[in-house]
Formats: sequence, structure tokens, C-alpha cells
Amino acid sequence: MTGALGELVLADRRGPVLVLTFNRPAKLNAWTDELEDRYFGLLDAAEDDPDVRAVVVTGAGRGFCAGADLQRLQAIGEVSEADRTPRRPRDLPLTLRKPLIGAINGVAAGLGMVEALYCDLRFGSPSARFTTAFAQRGLIAEYGISWLLPRLVGHSRATDLLLSSRMMDAEEAFRIGLLDHLVPTGSVVDAAVAYATDLARRCSPASMATIKSQLSNDADGTYSHSVTLAEGLMFQAFRGSDVVEGVASHLDKRPPNFPSLPVRSSDVPV
Repeated sequence: MTGALGELVLADRRGPVLVLTFNRPAKLNAWTDELEDRYFGLLDAAEDDPDVRAVVVTGAGRGFCAGADLQRLQAIGEVSEADRTPRRPRDLPLTLRKPLIGAINGVAAGLGMVEALYCDLRFGSPSARFTTAFAQRGLIAEYGISWLLPRLVGHSRATDLLLSSRMMDAEEAFRIGLLDHLVPTGSVVDAAVAYATDLARRCSPASMATIKSQLSNDADGTYSHSVTLAEGLMFQAFRGSDVVEGVASHLDKRPPNFPSLPVRSSDVPV
């Protein structure tokens, strides 16, 4: 049945791209602990799979993710701190070294919107919709959205979206920068996969991992600090094989053949 753990998130390989699909369509893919465990487990597996170079995440049916399952949420007040099982960090998707691309096919609400923001970039269909939802549920800005959202859309727009919990359509989301690509026709998943495949075939996995780290680490630093760090990273890059292959493939007018990322537990620096 659909509720079986292995079916809560579907995994589909499309060449070098892994497509993960939240699969509770009758509930607009509302988030549960079991869905989280399956999703995070698949991300962990993708992290060290040399054949996976990028990940696309989407939702089955009419929604991306409607947020926390409210039926489960009703019982949250009855759970004591001692009863809570230690879990992986909720922002685990941010630690993925490979590109993580959201294909937002419908509503992304509350925690579902946070999961969309954890992606490196977002493609959206015309039916994509966003709401923070927290204030209307008596909650606070959860799981880092108060840090992530202003950096994407600006402080005042983030304040509007967080305080009002209003629903925002795809056109507005694209206009203010929450969506990076609006896909007016065709499949939003296919568009995201095509983009991810292009990254996988043309770009160095090590370069992309380092750039993702730079973007994260430089978010609160100064310009001069960023330049200083980049100089050291650039020296490391010049000593690596990817630069040789990147230049040679360009001069030879052929696709590059970059190596996969070393596993995270490796001593090889990335």
C-alpha cells in the first residue's frame, strides 16, 4: 500500500540524476516521521553513490508537500521531551554536496515550504503555490525559514509571507525570486531533470560541491574574507585533475570526463 515505508518516497534514476518523489498524494504529501526517514535515507545513499551527480525532488499528485500531517501534529503536545526519539537534523538536505533541485508541482506549505527552500534552486509549474502557514497554526518560523527566506526574497517580503501566512502563487514566487525557473508548459520534473542532467554532464562534481560550501560559508561573512578563502580554494583546484580535464575538454571540443566525488568519509578533501 502507499503507506509502506519504501513507497512514502519514490526513487527513480534518470541517468546521472536521481528523482525523489514524496508519495502521499491523498494527503498532498503531508510530512510524517516515516516519510522523513525514507527521504533522508535516500539522500544519504545518493551522497556517496558515484553514479548520482544531482538530485531532483518533487511531489506526487497535486501537491509538493502540504507541511506536517496535522492529524499527527494534534498529539504533539502530549509528547514529553523524554519521549522524543533523537532524529537526524531536519536541515540534512542542506548538507548534500551534490545539486539538490526542487520541482515544485503544487502547494508547498509550512514544513513543505521549508523543504523547498532547502533545495539549491527551484523549478515551478503554474500550479505551484507557497504558504509559510506557521502563524495561522499558532506556531513560529520553524527550521531556519526565518534565516533562509529573507536571503531569497528580502526582509520585508519575508516578513509579509511569515506574518500573514498568505498563499502565494507561482507567478509571484517567480517574480520575487523564490522560484528560479517557471515552467509554463510541459512537465516541471522533466525541466528540472534536464537542467540537472546538464549539470551532471558538463560540470565538475568537486567544483559544484566546493561552490555550494562557499555559498553557505560566505553568507554571513565579509567580502574580503570570501576573497581570502577563495584564494586558498583556487590554489587547491589548480593542483587537482579537474582543472586539467576542464581545460582539455574545452580545447578538444568534447564533453568533460570529471571524476565522481569521493565518499564523504574519505580523507580526500572536497
